[in-house]
Amino acid sequence: MKREPTFFESISCFIVLGAVIGIGFGYYGIPIQPLLLVAAAYAALIALRIGVSWKKMEEGIIRRLKTAMPAIFILFSVGIIIGTWIYSGTVPMLIYYGLQIISPTYFLVTSFVIVAVVSVATGTAWGSTATAGVALMGIAAELDVSLAMAAGAVISGGVFGDKLSPLSDTTNLAPLVVEVNLYEHIRHMLWTTVPASITGLIVWFFVGINTDYSSASTGNVEGLLAELDMIYNWNVFMLIPFAIILWGAFRKKPVVPMMLLSSVVAVVIGMLSNGFTLVDGMTSMADGFSVAMINAPGVDPDALSENVTSLIVRGGIFSMTTIVVTIFCGYAFAGIVEVAGCLDKILSTFSKVIETTWKLVGVTILGSIIIIFTAGVASISIIMVGVLLQDAYAKQGLHAKNLSRTLEDSGTMLLPFVPWGVSGLYYLEVLGVSVADYWIWAIPCYLCVVFAMFYAGTGIGIAKSEGQAAVKSE
Repeated sequence: MKREPTFFESISCFIVLGAVIGIGFGYYGIPIQPLLLVAAAYAALIALRIGVSWKKMEEGIIRRLKTAMPAIFILFSVGIIIGTWIYSGTVPMLIYYGLQIISPTYFLVTSFVIVAVVSVATGTAWGSTATAGVALMGIAAELDVSLAMAAGAVISGGVFGDKLSPLSDTTNLAPLVVEVNLYEHIRHMLWTTVPASITGLIVWFFVGINTDYSSASTGNVEGLLAELDMIYNWNVFMLIPFAIILWGAFRKKPVVPMMLLSSVVAVVIGMLSNGFTLVDGMTSMADGFSVAMINAPGVDPDALSENVTSLIVRGGIFSMTTIVVTIFCGYAFAGIVEVAGCLDKILSTFSKVIETTWKLVGVTILGSIIIIFTAGVASISIIMVGVLLQDAYAKQGLHAKNLSRTLEDSGTMLLPFVPWGVSGLYYLEVLGVSVADYWIWAIPCYLCVVFAMFYAGTGIGIAKSEGQAAVKSE
């Protein structure tokens, strides 16, 4: 017969997870997937100990994987769109003209703004980093801008837009869970998001003006431009795939169908503009673009520089398989600890010691961090922590939008810092930079939590419920 897990049993699952990944992945460099399965095996032993059958554990894993399917569809679509946009010349065109327009000195600030605008329009950090972000990373490489800094700015812009866009899934989910108006939720998030982003912009600005970019080889840039010029026949039609994504966002169309439509149009444009074959277009969807597809007169694909090949040889569905496998392994652990009741036990234990606003916000942040580092996605933390702590906010006379804001500050914004999470692996695959390298430069992402705790401690930016007594903040 199933019993409730003890706090020690519950917390031990996360201690083992942290130890296995920290030692195995962090020290020995063992692939993350088997380490997640080891942690899942320990969680299964705890679940069996408290009376959970294997069948129930399987159901828990399947239930979690079901929630991940929309993200998996987007991942596959991103792989397709990268391959076909390179095939059509869309991404190379953005790089080609971007290299001639963007200044290295203001590159980080410019990157954040560009990706943020695209992300607000599309409602997805993944989509904005896979399109504008990929092009900007290519430009950064040629301008001799630190790729870690560039990735930090690009990811921050993507997450900024994802957080504040009314089209974003998490931005809709958080107020839905705690019963807050969507636009009231977005306005309240400005308290943490705006100062965190301004701080990031100031840091990136001063880093830019105090960095010497004179060592950047203009010869390499000119050589890259010349090679791209020989491969592609630039024309305005190459921007149509990008325009389709923006049109779909403004018209509030489903993301995946719009990405696939954009990819199909990109294949047609690649055939008509660059003389590529239909077979190569279909291949770019699966395996990504290859220099072997190039048939421009006077161009020897095997003689192209490494700078060019590193920019255009990428994409395809199969480039996302590692991330998908990791999702399955991570959800094995997440599904088991959830069905065993370990997450509920930990959160309910913490909620008992809540006496003040800053403790309540702190528990919200801690609970969200535990779950996103467990499950690797923000939606689960938003639902679980939101449901469990909603009454606690009400009892302390706090408006529910404080909870919805904190759920995004500690979920949506911190998700890129989970190395084995979906976002961390996604950014590594798409941008080519690991969490260990870019995290310090994704300044707005972690400063949102700092501002959330500052407001909780001072009472600034904390909305009270109507008719409720004021709550002390210290």
